[in-house]
Amino acid sequence: MKRKIIFKKNLKENSKKWVRRQLSDIFYIQAKKSGFRSRSAFKLIEIEKKFKIFKNTNKILDLGSAPGSWCQVALMSKPRQNINILGVDKLKIQTITGAEFFEGDLEEIKTTEFIKEYFKGSVDLILSDMAPNTIGHKQADHLRILNLVEIALEICEDILKKEGVFVCKIFQGGAQGNLYKKMKENFYDIKYFKPKASRNESTETYLIAKRK
Repeated sequence: MKRKIIFKKNLKENSKKWVRRQLSDIFYIQAKKSGFRSRSAFKLIEIEKKFKIFKNTNKILDLGSAPGSWCQVALMSKPRQNINILGVDKLKIQTITGAEFFEGDLEEIKTTEFIKEYFKGSVDLILSDMAPNTIGHKQADHLRILNLVEIALEICEDILKKEGVFVCKIFQGGAQGNLYKKMKENFYDIKYFKPKASRNESTETYLIAKRK
């Protein structure tokens, strides 16, 4: 009984800390003011400012798109009649005018087949902000996200056009070098970038690359 009480107390304290952090987070506050669904919108905005990923881009695939803030940013980049965005996630996403969403698991063939059928050809830009449910073990969490990156890379091989851009989240860790080597087979101009909107304590960073 005592353990349960301590666990509930710690859970409650952690929840309070999370709320306090969010309420004092300038990116969280700005997201609310700007109508973005999450603070991660500013990560993509920073990536766009530095790498101009939306230039000459019309067909966009957003992997792990819930709650939809990256789709919101993408829609801001071009007139809606000139852009075709598909967001995919396990979670249901509230409708955003100008974007389409598919609720599905990217580890299932039916989801990847839907993506191919939807675009009926190549895409210009693939975004992946996918992240696993972390367990607090740095190396294990890194390996879990590498699996998600591998899935995104397989989709890139199928439908990302030549000179198309790939952006994905990665956690810093020991296996990162192997991923870089593998990507060099099909990509060039591979860059690492950590936006200011990423929290200082987070090990997340982003890979930006072009398809050969």
